Amino acid sequence: MNTQVANKMENLGSLSGKYLTFNLGDEGYGLEILKVQEIIGIQTITKIPRTPAYVKGVINLRGKVIPVVDLRSKFDMEELEFTRETCIIVVQVVRNDTSLVMGIIVDEVSEVLDISSGQIEAAPTLGTSVDTHFIMGMAKTENAVKILLDIDRVLSLEEIAVLNQAG
Repeated sequence: MNTQVANKMENLGSLSGKYLTFNLGDEGYGLEILKVQEIIGIQTITKIPRTPAYVKGVINLRGKVIPVVDLRSKFDMEELEFTRETCIIVVQVVRNDTSLVMGIIVDEVSEVLDISSGQIEAAPTLGTSVDTHFIMGMAKTENAVKILLDIDRVLSLEEIAVLNQAG
């Protein structure tokens, strides 16, 4: 086994742990539970002019203004009306020296899963035109495959800077 393959296998092993799973449409996703601060219901979002379409605005969370991103929009999925299951997952994003608390809108939260390294495979390579750097791996669960997101990489450094200014 060459060194690059061995490093990739070792990195996948380090991904084992607890994940909060949620759905966007028919697709299941997972976030490292340690990145999740809380889950709240949809509430009034104050829009901010001249922000990207996926930035829905800001909310007041116990006196702190935090930006809210619609993952459907960020992932170029069809936008849907919010339902009773739609919620905001409040996450802590850390990139380089920048830290940001933000909300991400998801269709519904599923459950917390304990995912072992044996259940995780590398993210597929889909060519250079498809950006998948924010996918840590694919988790095979009993009845589905969950896309494990690296929430720190879903947004670029520039996008995080814009959200920091919004918040």
